[in-house]
Amino acid sequence: MYVYHSMSGISWLTAFSVLLIIWANTLRAPWHAVISLFRQLIKARHLLWLLLLTVGVLLLNKYELLLENHLSYDMDFTPWILKLEGHFVASFQSLFHDPAVTEVAGFFYLVVFQALILASLGIYASDNRLPMLYATCCTVILNYLVAIPFYLLFPVNEVWSYAPSGASFYMLEVFPQFEQVYRPLSGLNNCFPSLHTSVSVSMAILAMRSGNRRWGWFAAVCSAIILFSIFYLGIHWLTDMLGGSVLAVSASYFGLAWGKRLANTSRPESLNPHQAIKKSL
Repeated sequence: MYVYHSMSGISWLTAFSVLLIIWANTLRAPWHAVISLFRQLIKARHLLWLLLLTVGVLLLNKYELLLENHLSYDMDFTPWILKLEGHFVASFQSLFHDPAVTEVAGFFYLVVFQALILASLGIYASDNRLPMLYATCCTVILNYLVAIPFYLLFPVNEVWSYAPSGASFYMLEVFPQFEQVYRPLSGLNNCFPSLHTSVSVSMAILAMRSGNRRWGWFAAVCSAIILFSIFYLGIHWLTDMLGGSVLAVSASYFGLAWGKRLANTSRPESLNPHQAIKKSL
């Protein structure tokens, strides 16, 4: 069954998923999160600039593909990865292949992955957690800034595209136009580290540190399913997942520290006594 046909359809599904996730994890109407985020952006100008920087880094990931096409660098580390881990992905796929599993895996890979990032901002805004808003932006930025140089200098092809791996590309069962529609956003040799792993695990770590237990458990489960999906769909190697996990732990650690520091500079007590008194009047 073909579930996905265009990026616009995926975008609408993502938007609906974001609203549903925010509602389920805050028990408030999603519009409350939107209004709260808007207020936070007005009060904390650093957050606005950081959010714009986050968008810029995401766009940088897209333009990395254009830069890649102009480089004469032609190394391919895929054979090394196959020698290192063997046919793990092909064996993994053989245990679970089923049309219903493919639909769930495709949904989490295409929709829930990006919905986790957007929902994180909405949930932390709704809970009035400015440090977590900063930390989310900082963590996403760090994930992409670390991953992009690897994509340029350490190219590894997706598992399914490397014939000796024996893996299949199950994504085409639900999204037959994936290569024509989605591929411009994700290079075929941009595998190590896995950003689907690093970003989803990062969002789960932040969620568990946020104090919202429902959100922490929800994000952790979503992250686990996304990790399952990258193998099941035949996209990432085990090495990619391990590299992405290390990146996630590092990025979330520094993202939290960076976020707390930025939040502290936005508070009156971070000003000198005269400024703090003036601000409180």
